[in-house]
Amino acid sequence: MSREFKRSDRVAQELQKEIAIILQREVKDPRIGMVTVSDVEISRDLAYAKVFVTFLFDNDETAVARGLEGLNNASGYIRSLVGKAMRLRIVPELKFFYDQSLVEGMRMSNLVTNVIRQDQARHNDEE
Repeated sequence: MSREFKRSDRVAQELQKEIAIILQREVKDPRIGMVTVSDVEISRDLAYAKVFVTFLFDNDETAVARGLEGLNNASGYIRSLVGKAMRLRIVPELKFFYDQSLVEGMRMSNLVTNVIRQDQARHNDEE
């Protein structure tokens, strides 16, 4: 009988929680600001992890770039804190990426809302 979750999925989920706590409490870089860890993808051998984050200031591209630069510069420090918090033989190398799914979801929702409004306006004009 196969397992429901692979070990890499369980480690990624725990890693997401630990990184979120570390970013909230330990990292004091002003470039980072308010950041949320939205997802973690980890390699099968648990050596590399892609950490997807969103920032409070989503609309400012230069602030997002500075935030990602700050996170990637602090990745060694974050990795050492993760190593202390989790019992892993190999602590994965962390690489931070900006997660645009929230921004894209809001954009798609606005497009749908605008189309519905236009459709209702056409029906009101025809009557």
